[in-house]
Amino acid sequence: MSKVFLIAEIGINHNGSISLAKKLIDQSKYAGFDAVKFQKRDPDITTPDSKKNIIRYTPWGKLTYLRYKKKIEFGKKEFDIINEYCKKKKIIWFASPWDKKSCKFLRKYNCKYNKVASPVLTNLDLLKEIASQKKHTFISTGMSKMSDIYKVVKIFKSKKCKFTLLHCVSSYPCEDHNLNLKMIETLKRKFKVRVGYSGHEKSVSPSLMAVCLGAEVIERHVTVDRTMWGTDQAASLELNGMTTLATMIRKFETCKGDGIKRFLPTEKDKLRDAKYW
Repeated sequence: MSKVFLIAEIGINHNGSISLAKKLIDQSKYAGFDAVKFQKRDPDITTPDSKKNIIRYTPWGKLTYLRYKKKIEFGKKEFDIINEYCKKKKIIWFASPWDKKSCKFLRKYNCKYNKVASPVLTNLDLLKEIASQKKHTFISTGMSKMSDIYKVVKIFKSKKCKFTLLHCVSSYPCEDHNLNLKMIETLKRKFKVRVGYSGHEKSVSPSLMAVCLGAEVIERHVTVDRTMWGTDQAASLELNGMTTLATMIRKFETCKGDGIKRFLPTEKDKLRDAKYW
């Protein structure tokens, strides 16, 4: 049985700080995750016009929403550092592009994987661009209908691009009664593909339950401190939660076995001592 692939979604929880990004990479490596993931976008393209001039109160003062998004966005300088730092730490990194310009930007790093974020699941032109790269792609399915997922699967199959569907509910944080983990089984049955789980709940147990239901990939947002300022911090795991989750999943993999019945030598000895007929 192959190991569950564990992705630490750093996303924008670095708050525009490369030193914080490095801490999160270190934390992910220490906790036993296989990869770290970032996000890349051009705020001028991806910020809705209706939100660009909304005022936000941030750690950097009062900013428009567009200026805030630009403030925390990493560019070439930061991603060059991330690329070298992850090589040094021997951990895989990749990112989810939110627009075609960002997709082109990320190609220069030749990352092993691609990621489709839930908010862009219906941006079919972007998905065709991602699928054309032929890199194994993790596809989150939050904020979508089954009809949307069918279209995405058709695109990636037509491009002969390998992919994993990630069941996802885009609530931050997500309440237990909304997790709907049986969708993991539904996606496997409907599409006959690899399926994983991208979780936004506060606890670790639903992610372990997802593995028990057949998830082959687990993605969780991570942070150094849930109380930090930022949109995703409260739905993220801190170091203790990350370590606990990774340890529990690896323990499950050991305990799961292969389903083949065996009469162990230790059982034979026990039966010999117990048999009275």
